[in-house]
Amino acid sequence: MVLAQTVAIIIFVAMFLLIVWDKIERHYVTIGCGLLTLVLVFGLIMGNFDAILHTLNFQSFAHSAFWYASGDASETTSGINWETIVFIAGMMVMVEGMALSGFFRWLCMQIAKMVRYKIIPIFITFMIISAVLSMFIDSITVILFLAAVTVELAQLLKFNPIPMILAEVFCANLGGSATMCGDPPNIIIGTSLGYSFTDFLTNTGVIAGISMIAVIVYFYFCFRKQLVSKASENTQNKSYPDPKTAILSKKHFAISWVIFLLAVVLLVTHASTGLTVATIGVVITVITLLTSGKEALTILKKVDYKTLLFFVGLFMVVGGLEETGVLEVIASCIGIISGGNAYLMVAIILWVSALASAFVDNIPFAATMIPVIKSLSVTQGVPIDTLAWTLSMGTDIGGSATPIGASANVVGTSVAAKEGYPIGWGRYCKPLVPATFLVLGISMAYIFLVYL
Repeated sequence: MVLAQTVAIIIFVAMFLLIVWDKIERHYVTIGCGLLTLVLVFGLIMGNFDAILHTLNFQSFAHSAFWYASGDASETTSGINWETIVFIAGMMVMVEGMALSGFFRWLCMQIAKMVRYKIIPIFITFMIISAVLSMFIDSITVILFLAAVTVELAQLLKFNPIPMILAEVFCANLGGSATMCGDPPNIIIGTSLGYSFTDFLTNTGVIAGISMIAVIVYFYFCFRKQLVSKASENTQNKSYPDPKTAILSKKHFAISWVIFLLAVVLLVTHASTGLTVATIGVVITVITLLTSGKEALTILKKVDYKTLLFFVGLFMVVGGLEETGVLEVIASCIGIISGGNAYLMVAIILWVSALASAFVDNIPFAATMIPVIKSLSVTQGVPIDTLAWTLSMGTDIGGSATPIGASANVVGTSVAAKEGYPIGWGRYCKPLVPATFLVLGISMAYIFLVYL
């Protein structure tokens, strides 16, 4: 077993290093490492065919609890979390359908018009809309459209878009922490531990809401002079584009609103209806494709299959750590270091999660830590809920500190650079590292006061 553990760790570390190296597409990295885990660790070293089947987890599709949770949904197997995969795929289909109608561009332009194209109101409103949209839609998509519109408005109103894009990126990550579907780590945590949309909203959502107020105040004083100093005082509305021009198809635009609202309702009520997020993902996919007509094939082609494959490979590698008992050892180490002190344990999980997520993808870290916090809860007697919300906030917020810490960061800086506004590490980290520490501090204080 020691040899199997050693090889599983080597494969996992190699996967992390290759992802950070960023010379090979990350889905190739995780799938390759996942297959290596199955063949080398489970097959040749352990000779355990059951471990392979357990990690692939295909049997979960045949279980009624995968589609309808009538009782405790927390009994999830290790290995590939297909519920997460199916749900994310469904949300991708919905978002691509909304994008084809011009939904996101219209929303941004409409907001700008409502505040009469005033720079500071646009700045604050775009931060809020970035957070709110990211509660329900993948933050990558939110930032992709929001950053593009911000650059367009900056050219029109003559202000520097970099501060606004940085604030939008941070708020997208913060908003994503508020709900189960807002950020991939939360989806993994929710489906693995049986939490509902409401569970996240009433726990991490409250922390995110309090933090959002502090963040808006912080960014206002941090960026106010940079935004206003070069802003034009020209308010002639005739030079501004009409938001209606962003709508590419009125029919699909109306359908997009209906589907989006349906998805929100299903997610909010899934704890009471019993519908799992996998079922919701399938329902939204089917409705989107049926109402898209000839565009259905285009939507399917635009789905980010590379990200889905990335998840599949990732879960296989993490399954290797779990099946060989490595994660139990990690949990024991955290338990020993904390000495059973719940406060110290929460602090370790929060700050280690944040630090790791600032430099490596928070998705594999979250997937790795779930069985760890399960073990800690059992052995140390700390409620799993407390550790789950701690892990969620640490992984979601920690990634905001650096340009490579989260996908939204990479997308936002890429859009800015493409439009002639490059954002280096110094320009990025100077305002966002303090903001990250601010939210992590609020999160730790809240968890200490409310849960311990």
